[in-house]
Amino acid sequence: MAETHDQFNKRLSLLGHKHAKMTHGFSTQVGPDGLIQVTPKAKRNGFPFKGLFLLVFGFVAFKAFMLASVGPATYAERLSKLENSSVVEAAGAKLLGIDPLTAMMADLVVPLLR
Repeated sequence: MAETHDQFNKRLSLLGHKHAKMTHGFSTQVGPDGLIQVTPKAKRNGFPFKGLFLLVFGFVAFKAFMLASVGPATYAERLSKLENSSVVEAAGAKLLGIDPLTAMMADLVVPLLR
């Protein structure tokens, strides 16, 4: 009797572990015998490169839109004001500076704004 109770507890523990793994997603497949088998998906621990790329692209697109909307002369004037301010604002001016990619994207956006 104790042996069957131990087997039951072992099966219950295995189901608990499988259920915890399924919180990260699962897939279902129909086996050759007609049974539906549910298997947990592997947990992804990788770095989100796609999100980082979208963040950088969005930042460059924002810079390009600002450059296209105010013009290069006004944009450069505002950046020079930032460069002559505090350390944090000077660092922001470095990040918001006009780079070749921003200039190219701004040239593509200018006809859409006018």
